[in-house]
Amino acid sequence: MKGIYQSLAERKLKGKKSFAVLIDPDKVNNESIDQLAMLAIEAGVDYFLIGGSLVISNYIDECVQQIKRRCPLIPVILFPGSPSQVSKYADALLYLSLISGRNAELLIGQHVVSAPVVKQSGLEIMPTGYMVIDGGAPTTVSYISNAAPLPADKNEIAMCTAMAGEMLGMKLIYMDAGSGARKAISESMIQQVAGCIDVPLIVGGGITTAEKAYLNCKAGADVIVVGNAIEKDPSLIKEIAAAVHGVKLSV
Repeated sequence: MKGIYQSLAERKLKGKKSFAVLIDPDKVNNESIDQLAMLAIEAGVDYFLIGGSLVISNYIDECVQQIKRRCPLIPVILFPGSPSQVSKYADALLYLSLISGRNAELLIGQHVVSAPVVKQSGLEIMPTGYMVIDGGAPTTVSYISNAAPLPADKNEIAMCTAMAGEMLGMKLIYMDAGSGARKAISESMIQQVAGCIDVPLIVGGGITTAEKAYLNCKAGADVIVVGNAIEKDPSLIKEIAAAVHGVKLSV
């Protein structure tokens, strides 16, 4: 059976853009998951990401299982904010290393702690260079990580950070302005980062319209992640999915 990373890499080579709906287990219940699942199937959503910077409920396993029951054909990928956010019921896990920060705990420390559990989970593990970009507002991830985000106007820093992550062996680069960002990552930064790496590029945070998702894909994002905007207006799923899937590879 084809792995999720292999599928992502093949989609990138073909110029196919992907749309992932981010679900915070603290902000959903079985009823809202059923609604999201129905909309996701209708829109052709490519992936679900599950997780948050600070998950305080014990709903992760049930959340993942509920999604899998309702959407068995859409892969569920964990986007963990801590080692406790691991569920064996998911399909894969973004093994995040916060390469934009200088907090050793989130570069390698938490990975050492979580390694035995992650290894035994049976999940597909995808090493991911995680880059937090200043979105114009304090975010939970910046507070929890005790690390300053990369400046939004320093494209060269983002570019060099992404290159370093790829050369260190990261299979994915994830640029995130954070939940509730006032401004999304600029197209110019996305373009420069995308132009210097060969691995798939995930972009999220502050994307509130289909137009912004489309422009980010045109700039070079391979996967668009939207969570906060969909929590407020689930009907955006269809619009954003259509915009993302409408981007064609430039020849």
